Amino acid sequence: MTTIAAPTGHAALAGKAAPGNLFTRFAQWLHLQWPAGVPERLPVVAADGSTRVPGLNVVGDLTGVPLLKFALDSGAKAAQRCRRELAGENQAAGADVLDVAIIGGGVAGMAAAVELVGSGLRFAIFESNQRLATLANFPAGKPIFTYPVDMRPAGELQVAATVKEDLLAELERQLAGRDLPLRAATVTHVERRGGLLAVMVPDSAPVLARRVIVAIGRSGNFRRLGVPGEDLPKVVNRLHDPKHHHGQDLVVAGGGDSACEAAIACAEAGARVTLVHRGSDLAKAKSGNAARVIALAGAGILPGGGSLALKLGTKLQRISADAVEIVSGGATARLPNDEVLALIGREAPLAFFRKSGVPIRGERSAVVWMGLGAFFLAVTTLYAMKAFGLLGHAWWNPSVAAGHWLEGMREISWPAESGPLGDLLYTVAASASNGIGFFIALLYCLTVLVFGVDRMRRRRTPYVRLQTTTLILVQCLPLFLLPEIILPWLGHQGAWDSGWWKTAADNLFPAASYDANGREYWRAYGFLLAWPLFVWNVFTDQPQGWWLAISLVQTFVIIPLIVWRWGKGAYCGWLCSCGALAETLGDRHRQKMPHGRFWNRLNLVGQVLLAIAVALFVLRVLSWSTGWAWSSALGHEALLHGWKPVVDFFLAGALGTGLYFAYSGRVWCRFACPLAALMHIYARFSRFRIVVEQKKCISCNACTAVCHQGIDIMNFANKGNHMQDPECVRCSACVQACPTEVLRFGRVDGQERVVAVDGISARG
Repeated sequence: MTTIAAPTGHAALAGKAAPGNLFTRFAQWLHLQWPAGVPERLPVVAADGSTRVPGLNVVGDLTGVPLLKFALDSGAKAAQRCRRELAGENQAAGADVLDVAIIGGGVAGMAAAVELVGSGLRFAIFESNQRLATLANFPAGKPIFTYPVDMRPAGELQVAATVKEDLLAELERQLAGRDLPLRAATVTHVERRGGLLAVMVPDSAPVLARRVIVAIGRSGNFRRLGVPGEDLPKVVNRLHDPKHHHGQDLVVAGGGDSACEAAIACAEAGARVTLVHRGSDLAKAKSGNAARVIALAGAGILPGGGSLALKLGTKLQRISADAVEIVSGGATARLPNDEVLALIGREAPLAFFRKSGVPIRGERSAVVWMGLGAFFLAVTTLYAMKAFGLLGHAWWNPSVAAGHWLEGMREISWPAESGPLGDLLYTVAASASNGIGFFIALLYCLTVLVFGVDRMRRRRTPYVRLQTTTLILVQCLPLFLLPEIILPWLGHQGAWDSGWWKTAADNLFPAASYDANGREYWRAYGFLLAWPLFVWNVFTDQPQGWWLAISLVQTFVIIPLIVWRWGKGAYCGWLCSCGALAETLGDRHRQKMPHGRFWNRLNLVGQVLLAIAVALFVLRVLSWSTGWAWSSALGHEALLHGWKPVVDFFLAGALGTGLYFAYSGRVWCRFACPLAALMHIYARFSRFRIVVEQKKCISCNACTAVCHQGIDIMNFANKGNHMQDPECVRCSACVQACPTEVLRFGRVDGQERVVAVDGISARG
């Protein structure tokens, strides 16, 4: 197979050896060296651009994809949808009511307007500046991404040019001669008034419309430096023409691609540039830009008379008319200065959407918090019933009813001639009477089935279809029907009465008087759920030899092999019951997983639980091998009064399931699961990667936003580094969400060169 050389990433991404104690170095190696960027907050917008406010649509880069062709496509499709919807409505609007109000005259807004020309609908474009202002304000000669090259956006407005000036000319030619009513106005927000939407303009009467298309983008909402002197005229947020700064002492503030590109361009145009960045590296910039900055910083005076000084770990403290003050390592320095370029990014106009009633990703109202609390309480009660018998004799407990049903069968001496079907009914009654766990397992299966079908309908890719089908089958067969129905039914049929089958049953499912089916068939969950996720086949008073062998082979042979080949997600994303619920019920909520360095540190909770599990296992081995009563008693108490209430009930059950709609479906899997913690160690030696094609990455952050393991995938892709964070569970959401097809599943060799790409398509 042809070997592809991996792109060279920014050196800072790889991390450095952490000083400190052994645990600190281990934490750095395992979790803390990885990028920890936080997705930008954006309005909650459906795939078709609709929002929670009926009739209000959002298009352009506020949908999360900052590409011109996607902006054109979303604007045109929104207008076409408005035409269809309004054609089917009988509402008679007054002469002063618009059919469609377009807020924003950028690329997306103009694409929508072009689609409405000649439709017979009354529409207007509200723009505070000039049409196509964002493009017009780009630096002179700036290259523009107009890919995917083979993509043709919906609608009449098309683009092919790749430089600012050519692109503007191309668009203006297509707009010329069209009746595009433009109103100079700044819109503060939109209000719903009965069946209409009110476009709110300061010092003016609201403009009523039947539909509103918001295409305001993020231009103009620049982040502030927060230092004295920031409002001086010499502080600007855009680079218009690098030649303008020839001979100037110029400070560029920022560490992303815009700041690096501006610093490079101005230095090469003859400016004496100082790039000031508060971070310790240029982690947010593409590796090519970062490398170029570092090269120019070491080159001295450039041919045009310019230069570039790089100040990392440095903050601007004050800006004056002829100088700036910077602080680095507690030391203050004063630099001569003619102009400051503050290129620290833009913020989405969230105030506009909050006032308009459109939810913001990551923000929750009091009503939502109350709903989340009620769900958490219900789930906690359900798991408390399972773990501790809480309210176990309440009239609404279905296991009580099943117990009465079973007693009724016994009273009439359920006839042997009832046959296999009668034994099946008896088995169901017996399993159901054992406790609420049977009904939780049944509910679990039905939930995975229903929401699994929903997932496949929404995410139509071969990978999702195969993965979800596998999860449904695994959950319903070995993780419900086998232990709860099939094995007990075979027992009632006499399958375990003699021979090898009796030996196997005695060793795998010991006789149990407390179980209505007569044996501990619940241990069959251990065929798939490995130690230390499922501990009860290992943490026994006396060693269960067969289960001990099965568990050790699972945990230390089979799982390491599949993780090495396919990554941690081969188990977490395809086999585990926790993963089944997370990938189905939790699929619509994956964007709610918190990101950032604090949450990456919280990943280490699982390592603590793994260490406790190992300690408990050591205590068990001591009690088995030496007969020391203290080790048996200590291990027993820790298991029943520590592990069961804290891990099984609270972390895995109450928190892990109760927080689904608050923090995605992977709370337990990411932060606390001890088996996942062990697989994180295995995954550090895995050959599985999400491989990247750096040249296509546009840093849109769509991949990071949908990762319900909190991985900053964009940071890897932006630098051309194949994603190797051990948290990955192969859900494929990032691969599918990427608008430019940067990401694929694959394998690498010891030099991080791609040697294979998975054949199952993770894209639609």
